[in-house]
Amino acid sequence: MALADSPFDLDEPAGYRQWRERKLDSAPRHIEDLLVPLDDPRALTAAQLDALLERCATANMAIYSSNTVGEADKEIPRRLGEQLGLHSLDSNYLSDDDGISPLAVADQSDASGAATQRRGEFIPYTDKPIRWHTDGYYNPPQRMVQSVILHCVQSAAAGGDNQLLDHEIAYILLRDENPDFVRALSMPDVMTIPARVEAAGEARPDQPGSVFSVDAGGFLQMRYTARTRSIVWKTDAASQAALAALVRLLATATPWTLRGRLEPGMGLVCNNVLHDRSGFLDAPERRRLLYRARYHERISPWPPRAAD
Repeated sequence: MALADSPFDLDEPAGYRQWRERKLDSAPRHIEDLLVPLDDPRALTAAQLDALLERCATANMAIYSSNTVGEADKEIPRRLGEQLGLHSLDSNYLSDDDGISPLAVADQSDASGAATQRRGEFIPYTDKPIRWHTDGYYNPPQRMVQSVILHCVQSAAAGGDNQLLDHEIAYILLRDENPDFVRALSMPDVMTIPARVEAAGEARPDQPGSVFSVDAGGFLQMRYTARTRSIVWKTDAASQAALAALVRLLATATPWTLRGRLEPGMGLVCNNVLHDRSGFLDAPERRRLLYRARYHERISPWPPRAAD
């Protein structure tokens, strides 16, 4: 899209400086600043909805607590998403038929079906740490993941903590260091996810794309993974310098890097911000389970109202 009057136009520094000042003035530096207590995420009050939307407008994310401890109900993220104006779930072959993924350690000995065993091949369904990424980085542009809801049914016996960083803050830090880093990471072929080929044939073709892009509404999007396997980066000097700067940024604590762990009844709603996950340890009586819903819409400050 054209970037006229956009703070993300590298050739218009004045608009960027104004946006940058507002962004940094309002950006939270403590994860508690994102917290919104809810009674039931399936039935928000108008005040609770406004509080979630305000935090997402400011920081691209909000964290909630709720009175749903012990409830393993996929309607919690689904109905919450509907109230936030989210309807187009990003279904994939690892999600359940309803488009919502149960994030838990997959039991590859489970004879109930191939889907459960297949999940165990992918890190989100293991207890291993997950490096910095945004969700759906392997999707084509027309199926870009714009927003994510994570709802915690049960936390692990130990570990499973997250770091969160608003992708707009990452953009600012990179652009302030060198605008050419942003320019290189905005190229449409800077990061390619190679085709995945299975026994039945090609499941997904090569998927090239940019790291930073601007959507039709003028909002910044980010597509990134810190994985080093099954990722192909452009090898020119500008792209490699920009990638090194981004890796260095994410390896360094910033005042806006937020840390915490979702406990039962808690959740994250976000416009697909950067996040990671530490490794964790399950116990027989305490097995980590989160529900993940990914959407093709962005959380807007003005979704259709369904709350009172």
